[in-house]
Amino acid sequence: MKNIKFLLLGIFFAIVLSKSEAISWYRFYEMFKFQSFHMFGIIGGAVVISMVFMQLFKSGKIKDINGNKIVPKPKKKGFVSTILGGTFFGLGWGISGACAAPIFVILGFKLIPALILLVGALLGAFIYGLLSKKLPN
Repeated sequence: MKNIKFLLLGIFFAIVLSKSEAISWYRFYEMFKFQSFHMFGIIGGAVVISMVFMQLFKSGKIKDINGNKIVPKPKKKGFVSTILGGTFFGLGWGISGACAAPIFVILGFKLIPALILLVGALLGAFIYGLLSKKLPN
């Protein structure tokens, strides 16, 4: 029962993603063709919210489930790895028409396409795990 708040937060997040049309292939298509601000607004809002939460983590106002302070690890600065990772992520996003975050929401709407996306995402993560030591940075 202690984790029910996380389940409710996940359900709320799924509703927001579906109602904002952030799971729509057409919205991604519009975004990649620069025809609509809709997805850029959603992504920009997510960036702002993430910045606020990161500051709350760093200040110790939000703690983990055990009451410990959350200390984000500093990231390595790397131009090549950022460009490579962003390119592969963007290509996968553009080809599949889905970002990684809403795959489980899409699973609730369209079983077979979402299963293909999920298998592809897991396969990509597995391949990254195999190659991560050989990649730059």
